[in-house]
Amino acid sequence: MARTDSGTTWRYRWARRQNERRRRLFRSAEGTWQRRDDELRRLRTLAEQCRGSAGAGDGLPLELAPDEVVLRVVPAAQLVEVRHTAVLPAPDLTVGAPTGRLRHRCPDGVRVADAGMAVITNRRLVLLGGRGRRDWAYGRMTGLAHDPHAPVTLIQVLDRRRTSGVLLRADAAADFRFVLTLAFADAIEQRDAVIAQLDELIAEHARLRPSRPGIATPGQARLSALIPGGRRTAVVAAALAVLVPLALANSGPSDRTGPELAAAAAPAPAVAATKAPWATASPKPKESPKTERRCGAPANPMGYDFCGGERIRKPAREVCDHFDCVPGFWDGRGYLVQCENGKVSLAGGSPRACGLHGGVRRTVWT
Repeated sequence: MARTDSGTTWRYRWARRQNERRRRLFRSAEGTWQRRDDELRRLRTLAEQCRGSAGAGDGLPLELAPDEVVLRVVPAAQLVEVRHTAVLPAPDLTVGAPTGRLRHRCPDGVRVADAGMAVITNRRLVLLGGRGRRDWAYGRMTGLAHDPHAPVTLIQVLDRRRTSGVLLRADAAADFRFVLTLAFADAIEQRDAVIAQLDELIAEHARLRPSRPGIATPGQARLSALIPGGRRTAVVAAALAVLVPLALANSGPSDRTGPELAAAAAPAPAVAATKAPWATASPKPKESPKTERRCGAPANPMGYDFCGGERIRKPAREVCDHFDCVPGFWDGRGYLVQCENGKVSLAGGSPRACGLHGGVRRTVWT
């Protein structure tokens, strides 16, 4: 093998592979971060500029109130109704939470009742369908829910018993939901709160920008890099070298010989046959090991689970050794919750909890 002043050539090959891998991971993380940053800034601009106009409703079979303006018209929308009784969460001004890929489908228990176009004004949401018109006035809205897997928004209002809503194209759902939030904020005079929330999300996201990786040098290479699988393979091989001889020693042949084997093979004394049938001892059932109650939570010595109990506002310092914590975990000012992507946050109870991780999935209990 050729040699150089800094060592053998395999060290240079190792450094080249490491640097290529680090650049590849950095570019992927940087691209994901940049797309999210662009989206937040686009929403920030939309929140400033989307003021609507009365002229945007020209040509629509919809009569506007004197102070009513149209913010958005969505041409392809369907009216959906929920077959069973449902209680939706109260409408709020939470924005900016990233959503996964939406599939154009109706969730279970939801049916399509009509089709037409959806119109968002600063006073109501209207669906102009082939069978008539359906209005949802913000002032009478008691519940609002966006399905995380389908482009469906469900709404409850005081003057209607059945829960209904709209089904949109998957590519139009995100903007529709954001503009609907802006319209509801206008109705309660809280648009500035939406803009302030976006400013906070942009600032928080800026702190999460991936940093460029350091450059690997040939001098950092270790001999374990010569082994396929690297250090992990070396550790496993060392463990097997210790455990296999020990296991063979413990499972060796018995040293009982001659008379001992004959005595073991001899039939039991006849007195055993004189025992009464009811005196025969039944074998004691083997006790099953006690299973720890966690309801899907990872094993941890603190006893934290997803089953129920008390909220955790001051978790143990080693919580992140057993749970996957979000960046800036200890900056949270709430209780312990799990996000949709599996990470845990200490911002439970805040509308911004798990805002960059798909929203809150469930509470962690003790």
